[in-house]
Amino acid sequence: MEKPQNGEKEELKASICGYDSLHRLLKDNLNPHHFQEVSRLLTGLNGGKALETIALPESATALSVEHGFDLQAFSFCADKELLREPRVVRVGLIQNSISLPTTAHFVDQKKAIFEKLKPIIDAAGSSGVNILCLQEAWMMPFAFCTREKRWCEFAEPVDGESTKFLQSFAVKYNMVIISSILERDINHGEVIWNTAVVIGNHGNIIGKHRKNHIPRVGDFNESTYYMEGNTGHPVFETAFGKIAINICYGRHHPLNWLAFGLNGAEIVFNPSATVGELSEPMWPIEARNAAIANSYFVASINRVGTETFPNAFTSGDGKPAHADFGHFYGSSYVSAPDASCTPSLSRNRDGLLVTDMDLNLCRQVKDKWGFRMTSRYELYVDTLARYVKPDFEPQVISDPLLHKKSS
Repeated sequence: MEKPQNGEKEELKASICGYDSLHRLLKDNLNPHHFQEVSRLLTGLNGGKALETIALPESATALSVEHGFDLQAFSFCADKELLREPRVVRVGLIQNSISLPTTAHFVDQKKAIFEKLKPIIDAAGSSGVNILCLQEAWMMPFAFCTREKRWCEFAEPVDGESTKFLQSFAVKYNMVIISSILERDINHGEVIWNTAVVIGNHGNIIGKHRKNHIPRVGDFNESTYYMEGNTGHPVFETAFGKIAINICYGRHHPLNWLAFGLNGAEIVFNPSATVGELSEPMWPIEARNAAIANSYFVASINRVGTETFPNAFTSGDGKPAHADFGHFYGSSYVSAPDASCTPSLSRNRDGLLVTDMDLNLCRQVKDKWGFRMTSRYELYVDTLARYVKPDFEPQVISDPLLHKKSS
């Protein structure tokens, strides 16, 4: 038997018992009836049935085979209405590993990522994707664990190299593209931000959103490079629907999700970079819960692979010095407001997930469950207004007998 090569070893190490996703593990090891029931519980039902797959054009599948990326496609339906036509939008999510070692010249690293993404973006375009979202800081290694400032050289203006690279695809394919970059704010002291740029389907820059919540957990030492964003919770009205971007760590904050919903988002994208040891049990839950609670679609994207850096680092957690974050486990997926979700992309390979979604489902779920109608915002705002004051006292009613001495 031939020994696996380095790349194969990495994929095997990052697999789940030799499988690149939980969905594939279950499908291959359960009988069809059991798999159907398990899938019903894990991924829900859309319109009372399992999600349908989409047949993509041969041009897209050929690119997937040639370049070795995972390609999956699904469709969310909504009930037919008498007064509104269906509002079907095709969304694409790209997850990828870096292309060169982090020791390579920075210019070469960025160019190699551009080259890697070209065929995947072409596959999305040839598949008729209307809105495409890339992972967090897609144009560089996720070096924010190191605390080394030389990685700041990857930062660029909103209209910089990465945006220009994607603008040509936006025009070519009539596609809105969400690009999460390390931003250099030239007009404000060259400060750095973690920013998502929204490129319109005509190649124009519609706007930007800066990451609201910055992690200080484990190796995620991001506040060494940038602080909390200052753009609020914007919703961008595009040719294909109202969209918002909840960048990475913001998915752990329910009020962050809520604010995008209150501003009218129909699809919220969550471009991320997160590793298995830290967050993988949370990954299938948080975005799906947000979609349910806020009656919108959520598209979750995570990068892939293990990125090793030249110098070992520590994070004050007692662990020995190490040179990598851990494994970025991919597993990108889409959640719907009716509690259904797609299977995830591969845990260890680049991938493109294509999803049709009828945005009419958002209002239909609001009407069915009444979450907006039954919310008590006046109570929440009162509690929050008191909580942010220095003299806040929790509303706790103690049992009067709790501290009474027994006779």
